[in-house]
Amino acid sequence: MANKLVIKVTAGADAPERCSQAFTVAAVAVASGVEVSLWLTGESTWFALPGRAADFSLPHAAPLPELISGILAGGTITVCSQCAARREIDEADLIEGARIAGAQVFVSEIMPDGVQALVY
Repeated sequence: MANKLVIKVTAGADAPERCSQAFTVAAVAVASGVEVSLWLTGESTWFALPGRAADFSLPHAAPLPELISGILAGGTITVCSQCAARREIDEADLIEGARIAGAQVFVSEIMPDGVQALVY
């Protein structure tokens, strides 16, 4: 059975190092051939909107738009449905390749054997 990595990001520009670490780990995992599902929650939700990742800056960190491109090249990005609703974000607002889904989908992704879940 192939291994899968599910990463939930709970921070955005409010905690830039934690946010950047999550995106970096996800992009490196995809580049390493790991199946990756990145979940954006809380303030990280904003990075699923076009142009928002370009506003994020952290010294000595890879640019967020490049990390997102790397993740989408072989993985998925999902926005928490409640987080999207609280920010009045609809599926049509998202960058190409991102989706909105709820807790039941998250749970279904993390429960099978061979899945590692990380929360940042």
